[in-house]
Amino acid sequence: MKNVAFNATRLKGGTAAETKEIVFNEIRTTWGKFSEEDLSALKDNNDLVTQRAAKYGIENTQAQRDVDGLLNGRRI
Repeated sequence: MKNVAFNATRLKGGTAAETKEIVFNEIRTTWGKFSEEDLSALKDNNDLVTQRAAKYGIENTQAQRDVDGLLNGRRI
C-alpha cells in the first residue's frame, strides 16, 4: 500500500513537499522510534542513516542498507 501512494504521487508529478510527507510517513510506519521532532530535524539521507543507527543500536552499514531500501532512490 505504501508503494502505491508513492507511485501515484510520482506519476502525478507530486511536489517535493508531498513526496517528503510520504517518505516521513513510511519512516514512521517502518521505524516507530522516530518522533515528529526527529523527522523534522532530518537534513538529508545521511542524517537519517546516522539517526537510524543510533536509535536502533545497529552499525552504520546496516542502517545505510535499511535506509536505501526504504527510500528507493528518493531524497529527504
